[in-house]
Amino acid sequence: MVAWFAVCAALSWKTRNQVGDGMTEYFLANRTVGGFVSAMTYSATTYSAFMMVGLVGLSYTSGVAVLGFELTYLIGTVFLLTLFAPRYWAAGRAFNLVTPPELLTVRYGSPLTGAAASVLCLVMLIPYASVQLMGMGYLVEILSKGAFPFFWGTAVTAVAAFVFSWWAGLRSVALTDALQAVVMLAASLLLAGWVYFTFFPQGALPTLAGRPDMLSMKWPLPVFVGLTLPWAFFALTNPQVVQRLYVSRNAASLRKMIMGFSVFGLIYTVLCVFLGMSASVVFPGVEKADNAMPLILAAVPAPLALVVAISIMAAAVSTLNSIILTISSMFGRDIVRAFVPDMDEQRELRFCKALIPLLTLACFVFAQFRFGLIAVLSSMASGGLLMQAPAILGAFFWKRATAAGALSSIVAGGCVTGWMYAAGIKPLGQWPPVWGILLSGAVFVSVSLVTKPSPKAGDFLAAVQHEMKGRFTD
Repeated sequence: MVAWFAVCAALSWKTRNQVGDGMTEYFLANRTVGGFVSAMTYSATTYSAFMMVGLVGLSYTSGVAVLGFELTYLIGTVFLLTLFAPRYWAAGRAFNLVTPPELLTVRYGSPLTGAAASVLCLVMLIPYASVQLMGMGYLVEILSKGAFPFFWGTAVTAVAAFVFSWWAGLRSVALTDALQAVVMLAASLLLAGWVYFTFFPQGALPTLAGRPDMLSMKWPLPVFVGLTLPWAFFALTNPQVVQRLYVSRNAASLRKMIMGFSVFGLIYTVLCVFLGMSASVVFPGVEKADNAMPLILAAVPAPLALVVAISIMAAAVSTLNSIILTISSMFGRDIVRAFVPDMDEQRELRFCKALIPLLTLACFVFAQFRFGLIAVLSSMASGGLLMQAPAILGAFFWKRATAAGALSSIVAGGCVTGWMYAAGIKPLGQWPPVWGILLSGAVFVSVSLVTKPSPKAGDFLAAVQHEMKGRFTD
């Protein structure tokens, strides 16, 4: 772990001298990230400790149903990236946007809309970020047989995430993410190969065929929809990945990012589900499903276990530092500026950087409570973020959409979804995100129809189309 931290810290330190002044430089690397690094930082930010710990645990209990859940997410993400990534990229350049909620502010002419989206992200992403720490805490505690307890596993991961994000902003995070994504994929391939040839000498499929519970759809439809719906819109509603759509150097780099993520995501997903189903055969009866991956690593040769453990730590840190960096940028750009619009950029940047250690500490403290299964907790966070979807869709495709409609839909949907999750309410058996997005969409359309749109809405859409012309369209 120390060796891994030293290498990544050296890369992070190297980028410090390249960092210029201003919000765009610190949080977007001045929009100069190449195709390979864009693809790797997007992949590493998206695929976190949720995969190698949470998704493996979910596959341990639910079998092939999890593959359908995760592939639905992947297909939806690639489709949404194909449709929206060029538009976000173009809008970012046309209006010098730094954060995802800033796009809503500009499109709807309402700082309060951007601020509301930022507050929703802040509330929902603290639990999701803490999941990364929980994954590492469980992992090192079991691998070390309690000698390195949960507390210290989460502490070391939090410190690493803070250092990589603080020193040089996105330049540091993108470069370390690229290294960590390669480590994640290589380690998962090595582990899956070892498990296959060691535990399934007669082949995995014949063995799993003897476990029909692993090969059947065990989830009722409401459970599948409740878990899958938030993830289907992940590429639009989770700001840490949406912000990555601003950073590519050019249109070719953006295309390479989408293609690279697609290949990475497919391979990584299949490997994680295979490992979870394999663990259910080799280690039946595990009480806490999130311990399935640590049990696998405890059975493999120590060098391989260490490499995989580092890859999981890399996944956790890459997602955590991206979330922290994105939330801190939204704090200055979308929340503080909503009330202090004439603040200069250097002061704004100081506000943002001051929040980075506080956010890291908040995630660390939240992780110590160990709330629920990692996979379910992650889905709950994405369920709340889903309430931004109507406002985002309307921003690009409905000129009649208004600031009042966008603001009210985010507030109403977010409050209702959060309340239903907290109260454990599932009317008619449907999960909170289903009811939340129905309410959010209905409020967005109805309020927009009875209020006036911003007179600059047409200018926004025209500017986006102009920036895309010749790059993404004929």
